[in-house]
Formats: sequence, C-alpha cells, structure tokens
Amino acid sequence: MLDAIRWDTDLIRRYDLAGPRYTSYPTAVQFNSQVGTFDLFHALRDSRKAQRPLSLYVHVPFCANICYYCACNKVITKDRGRAQPYLQRLEQEIQLIACHLDPKQKVEQLHFGGGTPTFLSHDELRQLMAHLRKHFNLLNDDSGDYGIEIDPREADWSTMGLLRELGFNRVSIGLQDLDPAVQRAVNRLQSLEETRAVIDAARTLQFRSINIDLIYGLPKQTPENFARTVEEVIQLQPDRLSVFNYAHLPERFMPQRRINSNELPTPAQKLEMLQRTIEQLISAGYRYIGMDHFALPDDELAIAQEESTLQRNFQGYTTHGHCDLIGLGVSAISQIGDLYCQNTSDLHQYQNALAASQLATSRGLSCNADDRLRRAVIQQLICTFSLEFSDIEQAFNIDFQGYFGELWPQLQDMAKDGLIELDRDRITILPAGRLLVRSVCMVFDAYLEQHGRQRFSRVI
Repeated sequence: MLDAIRWDTDLIRRYDLAGPRYTSYPTAVQFNSQVGTFDLFHALRDSRKAQRPLSLYVHVPFCANICYYCACNKVITKDRGRAQPYLQRLEQEIQLIACHLDPKQKVEQLHFGGGTPTFLSHDELRQLMAHLRKHFNLLNDDSGDYGIEIDPREADWSTMGLLRELGFNRVSIGLQDLDPAVQRAVNRLQSLEETRAVIDAARTLQFRSINIDLIYGLPKQTPENFARTVEEVIQLQPDRLSVFNYAHLPERFMPQRRINSNELPTPAQKLEMLQRTIEQLISAGYRYIGMDHFALPDDELAIAQEESTLQRNFQGYTTHGHCDLIGLGVSAISQIGDLYCQNTSDLHQYQNALAASQLATSRGLSCNADDRLRRAVIQQLICTFSLEFSDIEQAFNIDFQGYFGELWPQLQDMAKDGLIELDRDRITILPAGRLLVRSVCMVFDAYLEQHGRQRFSRVI
C-alpha cells in the first residue's frame, strides 16, 4: 500500500535535518533580482502559443488579528477600508497579465490564499471574481478545482453560500489546535463549534472537498492534548488534512517573538505528537500522501498518487501541475514553463508599481537544463516515493548513474540505513523512509549547501 509508513525513531533522529519543502525546484531561496517583467511577458507569450491550461493563485494579505505562529505574508489591520485600494491594483494586475494570454486558455485551478481571503466584504469578493471572469477563462460547469482558505472566525453560512455561488468548490480551513490554552498562547481563539458550522455549511452547499490544517509543536501542546484535537478533527471527517511541524524562527518572523519559547514542547514530545497523529489518522482510514498531507482513499490526491500522476507546485500537492501557475497579488509566485517569478512582498511597493501601470515583479529564476532534470527527479520522489531511472534517462538523454555518480555513496548509505531501496534501475523509498522523503530529495539538490540550511524548517 502506498500509505504504509513504518515509524523508526533512530532513522528519524539521524535524518531529521533542516531542508526545503520542495514546492519548487530550485526553491525560492535561489530567486534573484535579474528576473523581471520582460522575462514574465516572454513566458506568458510562450504559454499563449502552447495553449497551456492555467492555475491562478490570488493573494489577499489582510488579517483582522495576528496569529503569533504565522509566517505568511500578511497585513494586520482592523480597517476593512484598506482592502479597496489593494483590490484596485490587483484588478490592474489581472488586466495587465491577461492581455498577454489567450482567452481560450482554461483556468483549471483557482486558489485564494492569504492572509484571510474572507477579510474582503461580500461585495468585494463579487467584484474580484467578476473581474477574474472578465479577463480569464474560468470554468462555469463546476469541473475546475476552485479553492479558498477559510478562517472560521471570518466566515458564516452566508459567506459560504456566496463562495459557492461565485464558483468555489473546495475550502481549506485553518484550525491548528482546539485546546484553549494553546489557542491563547498563539492568539487564535477559535471554537470547535465555529469550525463545525463552517464545515456543515460547506457540506450542505455541496463543496467538493474540505481540508483542515493542524500544527504540532505549538506552545503548551502536549502529546495528550494534541491527540484530543486530532480525535475531534477526525469526527469532522475532512477529505484532506495537513499536519504541519511548527518551525520556531523568531529571528525571521517577528510575530513569533511573542511566543514564550519555554512553553514549546520538547523535540521528543513533538515526535510523539506526530507518531500518535499518524496512528490516529491511518486508523481512521486516511492515507499518507506525503510531506504532512493525508487524504481519504477516494480523494483526488490519493487516486492520483495510486495512478502516479500526482504533482507538486507552490500550492502543494496537486493534480494540476501541468498548468502554468499565475500568481496575482503581493508576494505571489508564478511558475510559467521554466520561469519562476515573484511579486514584491512589500504592499506599498506592489501598489505603487501598479499605480504606475507596471507589474510588481521583483525577483525570480529561469531554470537551466540541470535544474529541469533535478526538478523531475525530486518531483517523482516526493509524489510517488519511487524513481525509475529509465524515465529520467529517456526524458533528458542522460545515463542516470553516470550523471549522479558523485551522489551514489550517499544513496548507498541511505539504502544501508533502510531509508531507501537502491538498485541499478530505480530508487524506492521504503515505509520507514516515507516520512523523511525530503531528506532523500535533498541529496539531489545542487544548491542546498551553497546557501546553508538555516532558512529551512526541519523535516519532522
């Protein structure tokens, strides 16, 4: 079974290193300021010529309240009026990008992230979706994957009804933890009743998929109280679950400085939390997709993994990796063919650039031949837990063992440790290694040691 996991504490301790999550390769750490608007326009032209389908990501940065653990790009404000000038600039960006694409290019996937997308009023959400429909070929038959991140404290039945009416059919709900002491320690008070109300609304309104986000490693968490949260969440029966490891990096993320580090669980407690969570979810019928993600067996991600069609991009695991990803809004990242580019993360710079009728592209990367090869290797490992050398050799006209000869001793060591099975034709990540798939991918990362690992979270 693809979801078989074997917990091996010794192996975890040995390979639980800091490293990327590989939503892209090369990772965003490699982005540089040499990539600009001209490169983006060139990539958009290629996308138009190839008639590739599209995935749109729209970033809404505003939150009414700060969550101390959060590492997202956000603006904390109680002033709802700040959304309107941002929307004006966002609509300009939509128009500027869309005129370089073909109206026939279908938008198979749409995702609103943040921040808190439902910080926007109902009228503002209508306005934004109408503008997207005017300039992009959004599907009207509910066949696309159109998702939005929901904070249950910022949504009710009428909000959910509006979202369904606007074409959204997937919701991702931030929950993190249900224990009131943990919630107070991270400044996110959110009741089970609030969360259940949003989920009940989503089911009644026939949203196709419900995802819940949890975080382990937060202050005041214990293996016992987190297990209770997981049990309550299982009762809610989400289609997917994301169970993230909290990375405490107060030197990089200012809100985390409000967390009392003395209240954080020990590494041993975090390991116990993860082990218990995996046992609870597998016992409840969820499948381990990889990289903190679980899904019910009939979910599209689980089916795609079975069929070896699962992919990964900046939105995480996806069945739409074949689409060109267009990022809209402050800090948003696009992946168009072999070009990655990112908008400025500064709200004022973003708005000022568009006020001058210029795109806000600030950095990016154009993949070379080696990047494309390693990206394919990492993608295959992280999505299917296996790699057939012949697939890579045919696609890139190389001899796999010859090309990666210097890495062979590391792979052999991993094989001796029981992390992987290595033979002349393939790499297979074994059940004991599946939780550590990032560590296997890191072997193929040509940039990792160049920039060090201090910028990344640990694997477990």
